[in-house]
Amino acid sequence: MITRRTFIKNTGAGLFLTAVPFSANSQNRVKKFELTAKKAVHSFEKNGKNTDLWLFNNNCPGPLITAKKNDVIEITFNNFLDQPSTVHWHGIRNINSMDGVPILSQPLVEPGESFVYRFPVKDEGTFWYHAHNKAWEQVTHGLYGPLIVSDNGQFIEKNDILILADDWFLNEDLQIDVSSLGNLHDWSHAGRYGNRLSINGFFNPKIEILNSGQVRLRFLNTANARILKFMLNDDIVFQVIAVDGSPCNPFKTNRVALGPGQRVDILVDDTSKLKHLKEVSTKNDIIAARFELKKNKTFYPINYSKKPYYSFPSTNNAKVINIRMQGGAMGNLRSAIFNGESREFRDLAINESKLWSFNKIIGDYNYNIASLKLDEIVILRCWNDTRWSHAMHLHGHHFWVNSKEFENFNIDLLRDTYMMQPGEKADLVFIANNPGKWLFHCHMLEHHASGMIGYLSVS
Repeated sequence: MITRRTFIKNTGAGLFLTAVPFSANSQNRVKKFELTAKKAVHSFEKNGKNTDLWLFNNNCPGPLITAKKNDVIEITFNNFLDQPSTVHWHGIRNINSMDGVPILSQPLVEPGESFVYRFPVKDEGTFWYHAHNKAWEQVTHGLYGPLIVSDNGQFIEKNDILILADDWFLNEDLQIDVSSLGNLHDWSHAGRYGNRLSINGFFNPKIEILNSGQVRLRFLNTANARILKFMLNDDIVFQVIAVDGSPCNPFKTNRVALGPGQRVDILVDDTSKLKHLKEVSTKNDIIAARFELKKNKTFYPINYSKKPYYSFPSTNNAKVINIRMQGGAMGNLRSAIFNGESREFRDLAINESKLWSFNKIIGDYNYNIASLKLDEIVILRCWNDTRWSHAMHLHGHHFWVNSKEFENFNIDLLRDTYMMQPGEKADLVFIANNPGKWLFHCHMLEHHASGMIGYLSVS
């Protein structure tokens, strides 16, 4: 049995990626959507109190976007917020200009303005979208939603189930605790943790499932910082069939663990045994959702890829980029470079809210970690030299993970986000086959905002 510790630390391996033809031709089907970001109210409980949120299309989470592999999706984003925003398509190997990173790949969409995202989807899988400007505040308020790409563009909701998990910090009136936003203690430690767990926008909801055999559950961790861990009932064993949207050689376990931004797809062979979904990341287990079985005589088999698409490349001539992650509370970072000037850590923390670094550089959207040649094999040799976990996310590519602590763990998994544990050393291996400037950052959103961020330039 794969343990929780083993799974979370090792569900990261990647595979050889051929060059991605991102141009769309006249034969591609175009699917059009509209996303409007604005202030709205939402009730986490039936007939409960309304909570003031910022939402896409008044929905929490935002509306499901579905597409067929090789479709072109066109999304008109309307910003009715009081601050600028953009939208990032997390996990999609995208066109650089459509990636949604402010300054780096597109201008900010100002209040009252619109922006049209248009790009082909080349990979099947479970993805999501979220605001990418001041994400520590905008995602906190609810600006995210799911994106599913399948081989036929269909999504059967009764046996293909979305599990979008979020961690909300609410006061007694069930309002966002805005007074705690920007809290230096959170930013310098594990990030902003909440006090209420939602599944698909509700507290302890009922999830309908057909009582007719198999079910696919697509888990997404949309929280700012909390690592979430789930079990079915107390001990149901299931198969992991995809990680971060990418298929893998199926393997059995009885729990999934996801850092912020990560996704895991699982397959349950017998839905009749399902009673509830349990979150087990703390000492006090939480019933996160309850399953309601619906009788159905029709058996709906789940179609999925059972092996990775690609093979791991030779790394004999790979370009190695050393990345030492430093900073945070109880860390060993005494000084760092910020805006070209070396400054003491205490000064940076108190006066700039800058707390984290790559190679002693406090990063931002203008920090070029390295320049890469197109189709070059690259090893990001990462060392988490901090006291805290970091969900490392690479835009525009998928990667393979070789952890120094788990070098014998031999499951091939494509990743776009990997949880690095305190003190861990790991190689993130990828093919730089997508031209542009691609963000590499911690998806603990407060860590991102306070310096653990930079980009890789591919040309």
